[in-house]
Amino acid sequence: MLTRRQIRVKVMQCIYSLTLSHDESLEKQKKFLRISIDNTYILYLLVLSLLMELYKMEENFIRLSSKKYLNSEAEEYPNREKFLNNALLKQIFNNPLLQNELVKRKLDNWDLHQDYVKIVFREIKKSELFERYMLLEESSYEEDKNLVVNLFKDVIAPNERIYEYFEDDKLTWVDDIPLVNTFVLKQLRKVSEGSGQTYFLPKLLKDSDDMVFAEQLLIKTILNNNKFEEEIQIKTPNWDKDRIADIDAILLKMAICELTGFPSIPERVTINEYLEIAKEYSTPKSSTFINGILDKLVKEYRNDGKLKKTGRGLL
Repeated sequence: MLTRRQIRVKVMQCIYSLTLSHDESLEKQKKFLRISIDNTYILYLLVLSLLMELYKMEENFIRLSSKKYLNSEAEEYPNREKFLNNALLKQIFNNPLLQNELVKRKLDNWDLHQDYVKIVFREIKKSELFERYMLLEESSYEEDKNLVVNLFKDVIAPNERIYEYFEDDKLTWVDDIPLVNTFVLKQLRKVSEGSGQTYFLPKLLKDSDDMVFAEQLLIKTILNNNKFEEEIQIKTPNWDKDRIADIDAILLKMAICELTGFPSIPERVTINEYLEIAKEYSTPKSSTFINGILDKLVKEYRNDGKLKKTGRGLL
């Protein structure tokens, strides 16, 4: 679920937090990193559980609308329980492994914040996507899936109130929201009628090496902070260190750490990864600045024999 680039961003956030707090506790930063990575999975589960809550809300709506004294808009459709019988929504809602994971992690956020669910529910009900779907008496699994995919893409994921809720809940989720929404959308598009119960519970990390990489990158960058800072200053004699953006300085130190301390990662991969992160998280000119410094350092490291790369490496 998390790529190496996203892991690098998590490490960057930890080091930035340390820079602001001036807390040099390495154990505390390692704990923050692990929690930050795990919180990405929690966000993923909450997004999926929002779909489950919307299903429950529709179930309640149909139950209430069946009362004879209520005039329900559901009666306007050929099959008023069509949305409730959506095959993909039922597949998610009736997944015992997913339900157990939510219970185990005590993720009852939507029970405590039903107003947010109601906001999304109302938006879905008044959408053209919902209207067109409900006017068809029958539908296939693919048609049911297409509805959920399009509702998620056009109605649920862009909802500002849901975004605000996640943003207020956990600081690190600000960067995770686009990542998780993109991943959920990909999962919804690829799911099939025969997908097993574990389909919606993917691994957060590719393997244990990813967590080792994250922790080692954090530890080595922090422990060699002064050394890396000196190297940057030598390559930027006309720049006072206070003029270099904090994020730029952190990314440069992490890149130097990778170049010299991670032999299995090709130098070009390292440079490209940090340039892309700089484009997204720093100033418009940061990637050009960082690229210039790293090019100089790579040439120097090659001449001095400091670059000892082995294997093909991974992103």
